[in-house]
Amino acid sequence: MPAKIEVHRSPYGTTASGVAVEMFTMTSDLIEVRVITYGARVTSIVVPDRDGERDNVVLGYKDLAAYEADTSYFGAAVGRYANRLAKGQFSLNGKTYQVPVNNGTNALHGGTDSFAQRVWSAEVVDNGVEMTLVSPDGDMGFPGELTVRCRYTLEANALRVDLYATTHAETVVNLTNHSYFNLAGEGNGTIEGAVVQIDADRYVPVDANQIPLHDGESVEGTPFDFRTPHAVGERVDRAGNVQLADAGGYDHTFVTKHPGELREVATVTDPVSGRVLRALTTQPGVHFYSGNSLKGTDKATNGKVIARRGGLCLEMQHFPDSPNHPEFPSTVLKPGEEFHETTVYAFDVI
Repeated sequence: MPAKIEVHRSPYGTTASGVAVEMFTMTSDLIEVRVITYGARVTSIVVPDRDGERDNVVLGYKDLAAYEADTSYFGAAVGRYANRLAKGQFSLNGKTYQVPVNNGTNALHGGTDSFAQRVWSAEVVDNGVEMTLVSPDGDMGFPGELTVRCRYTLEANALRVDLYATTHAETVVNLTNHSYFNLAGEGNGTIEGAVVQIDADRYVPVDANQIPLHDGESVEGTPFDFRTPHAVGERVDRAGNVQLADAGGYDHTFVTKHPGELREVATVTDPVSGRVLRALTTQPGVHFYSGNSLKGTDKATNGKVIARRGGLCLEMQHFPDSPNHPEFPSTVLKPGEEFHETTVYAFDVI
C-alpha cells in the first residue's frame, strides 16, 4: 500500500525587506521534509537510522535571518546558472553577456543576487509543493524572461526534485538543488567517514580557478575513482594531487553515463548510523562537493556547530562553464522549449 503523504503549510518569517516566507512540511511514514519559499530551500530531511532513531540529515539554519546571511547555498535551488561561469561571461548568438562575479574571477550559482536569495511563490500539489520564480530579461545579465518551477514531492522514502524552466528569448540555464548531506545527523562531525560510490568513468578536471580544462578524463588510478566505495576522508587530502589541492578537496563534476534517463548515479553510506542515500538523476553531471569551504562557525537548526566538511553535496547539473565550451552538453534554452531535469534522493538503512 502506498505511503500516505501529508503536506502542511505554515508561516516561516519575514525577510529584512518585509517579504513573507512560508514553510511546507511534507511527511510520510518514512520521511519528513521541510522546504521554505526563501530560495526554494530544503531546510530538513528527517529519516531513521538502523535502530529507528530519526534525525535531520541535511544542513540548515535555525531561522530566516541566518538563511539571508548564508553564503553556502544551504538547500537552495540555484540558478540561473548553477556552478561557475569563467569571468562571469558567456556569448550567445554573437553577443557577450556579463554576470556579476562573486567567486574570485567567476560568477557562481547565478551571480550576486541568485535564485537562492529570492522569495518564490508556492502552491500545494499532489504529495508536495511547487515553487515558481519569474526572472526578468536582463536579470543578473542573463537574456530572456525565464520562468522557473521547482517541484518537491515525496515518494515513500524519497524526495523527488523536478526543475523546469521556459524562456521568452534564447538564454542559458543550469539549475540544481544544493543540499548538504550528513547522514550521521546535522552537526554530528564531518562527512570524512561517509562512504561514497559514484557510477562515473570520467570526471571534469579544472584549473586553479575551478574552470574546466576539457570535457572529462578517466578516473582510473586517481582519487576520483569512486566506481567502488571509498570513504571521503580516505583520499580527500592526498598529497601531490593538484586537483584536490586547488579545490581544498572534492569540488568536481563527474560525467553520468546515460543523461536523460532517470537512474541511480551515486550512493552515500554512513557506517555508524547505517543510513544510506541513493541519488538518481537525469542530469549529465554529478558535482561532488565535500564541504571544503564550510567555515566551522555556522550553527545548524539544532544549535550544533557545523564543522568544516560537515556536509557533502551531490549537485545534479550540467557542467561548469558550459556556455564557453562548445564540446559540453548544451545549456542553451530557446523559446518554445522546456528545461526539465529530475533528481531523486532516496533513503534506506543497512
